[in-house]
Amino acid sequence: MPRAAALPASYSISVTIEIARRIDFENMTPQKFIPKMFRWLLAAALPCAGVVALRAAADEPVKEPVGIVEGESISVQGPMSVSVIDGKVKTVLRSGGELRVKSGRATIDLVEGGKIAVCGPAHLSVLKSGGALTVALDSGAIHSYVDQEPSLTIYTALLQAKPLAIGGAPQETLVSLEANGGLSVRAIGGAVRIEQQLNGQSIVVPQSGDVFLSNGQLTGMKLGGGRGSCDLGELKFQPPPPQVSVPATAEEVRQRHLADTKPNLPNARSNSSSDEGPIYQVFLPPMRFDANLKVQQAPDPNLIVLVRRVRVRPTLIFEGRVEGDALVAESRPAATVTAASKPNPTADAAAGAPITNPTVADRVRTLWKRMWGPKS
Repeated sequence: MPRAAALPASYSISVTIEIARRIDFENMTPQKFIPKMFRWLLAAALPCAGVVALRAAADEPVKEPVGIVEGESISVQGPMSVSVIDGKVKTVLRSGGELRVKSGRATIDLVEGGKIAVCGPAHLSVLKSGGALTVALDSGAIHSYVDQEPSLTIYTALLQAKPLAIGGAPQETLVSLEANGGLSVRAIGGAVRIEQQLNGQSIVVPQSGDVFLSNGQLTGMKLGGGRGSCDLGELKFQPPPPQVSVPATAEEVRQRHLADTKPNLPNARSNSSSDEGPIYQVFLPPMRFDANLKVQQAPDPNLIVLVRRVRVRPTLIFEGRVEGDALVAESRPAATVTAASKPNPTADAAAGAPITNPTVADRVRTLWKRMWGPKS
């Protein structure tokens, strides 16, 4: 048998075969063979397993961050990271992580600016993909506040609740899952769509609505009556970036002075058809929701008001004076009065007398005068 050389730093299959060749199988009893063989194989397999684990960890993609977790009695499992913010160590919950609140209250400050409060005892897991955030609630109560992003969906074993924005306003929702399976949903800001995962039935809880569902069924829905409660706390808004002001230059001051002295007249050539178009607004009565009715009543059409607003075109008023040489009127002599221009009272009287139609007697008299009258 050749003499054994120095073993390399990294083990391989050839090294294992060389180690197996060095073992004296003829002079070794079965009791001594099994433990020694196991120790040699274990020593050769451990480095290989470590290299494979490191490569697998390097190939795993980094999970998306969900938000910063804070609480007194909490435990975080799964993907997470630690960062230092303002000199304090913060725990960042990532997609696929789990949060368990043993007692008290915990908060998750979302990276988009919203906030989720979790009141214990509670247990939940989060999953984030793009702009969608999914919260799987196993127990406890959560109070969420989302402005625009992310798109939040809360799942339980049988139901799912999705907040809906109204007119772009923030969405504020309170969901409480009791130990007996009862679910309480309160729509504080916006509406909430509740869907049954087995049969696909869904209902919409209007704003300021509070409902309670038992056994994961929508048919037995009742008024919540303020069953669930969880304080959201103060919201942390991102401050606006500071504005740095600098002194205005001489050119900027001159341009501003010219803009102030110039009259602000509407431009006749500008196309203001879009601004002059009518604006219609529809005002509806407040929506009502009755949990005891299977089919909700439609709003009364007589209470719907349609308002039409138009913009009147402003009247152009020009103010100023006309500059130039003054016009001198020509002096003409007074016209002389002639005889033709003298008034004739007889003619005026004849002209002013009304003209009447001659009768038959007048015509005979006129004919008689012409025949027998004096001839000139």
